[in-house]
Amino acid sequence: MKNVISTLKNKYLLTLLGLAVWVAFFDKNDIKTQMDLRKDVSKLEEERNYFATEINQITADIKELNTNPATLEKFARENYLMKRDNEDIFVIVEK
Repeated sequence: MKNVISTLKNKYLLTLLGLAVWVAFFDKNDIKTQMDLRKDVSKLEEERNYFATEINQITADIKELNTNPATLEKFARENYLMKRDNEDIFVIVEK
């Protein structure tokens, strides 16, 4: 019992304990802030991976449009409603 009391009276141990509590809970870089920042970093990494795959897909689509005339014609017909001179287009809008 006396050993525990003498250990608690040690000024270096109390200072170290106080500093640890201060850094863990009251500092601007406390534990909660660090956890929130790690969560944000993982979310941003997921978004980066998603957009990287989207960029790769779009790049492949552009390459396909530039090399294949049939794909280019299909794209123009579907997205820009282009047609040949002797054709009629009927647009069906779903509600």
